[in-house]
Amino acid sequence: MNSSYQQLLKNLEYLKLQQMILHLSDTIDFSTKNELSFVDTLLKLTNHEIDVREKTMINSMVKLGAFPHRKEISEFDFEFQPGINKQQILDFTTLRFIEDKQNIIFMGSSGVGKTHLATSIGIAASKKRTSTYFIKCNDLILNLKRAKLENRLETRLKHYGKYKLLIIDEIGYLPIDKEDAKLFFQLIDLRYEKKSTILTTNISFKEWDEVFQDSKLANAILDRVLHHAEVINIIGPSYRIKNHLKPDDE
Repeated sequence: MNSSYQQLLKNLEYLKLQQMILHLSDTIDFSTKNELSFVDTLLKLTNHEIDVREKTMINSMVKLGAFPHRKEISEFDFEFQPGINKQQILDFTTLRFIEDKQNIIFMGSSGVGKTHLATSIGIAASKKRTSTYFIKCNDLILNLKRAKLENRLETRLKHYGKYKLLIIDEIGYLPIDKEDAKLFFQLIDLRYEKKSTILTTNISFKEWDEVFQDSKLANAILDRVLHHAEVINIIGPSYRIKNHLKPDDE
């Protein structure tokens, strides 16, 4: 019996089933004590392996998302921003909007929680194995511009186009010249009605002409972004100011 057990351990090691190796002895003891069937014993043993692999996969998906932080929706202070419809945000985390190929635009002044909400939805998507990527608008533009100079723009556009959810943060914080606006339009057009995009911005849609420095391009971008979109306009105080004004705990 001992030789069979040792052989089983070797087989599991060969198959790289580390969690099954780790829990084998305890599972056998539990199975014997509770008179489990062979199938139930094997089920219990394989569940250990699957649980750890799922957690590892989720952590990898979140890491690949390149999020600026790991803030999740449970950490968002909805009481501080009562103007936000909490149920609507929670519905976004079900990823129904991704199934419907919808976009989300978070608008509001600096510090109201736009990036936190966008990131939280992105992390929720990553945890459900939905390919997600977070990037600041300025970094996105720089990457596309560099790719164009190196004659690999199409490859780069396909890279950003492949994600089921792309989060573009901070549109409007820096101006975008006309040539760069064309690059941005190509990406938005590539994803239009195929994939979902979350955008955060501190400016109204009327001001997009100024940001993209071309009214026709700005309108073309807005037309595609807003066609299937939920716009969340956050009117409220800044979290940064709130934290700054918080009295010391002494």
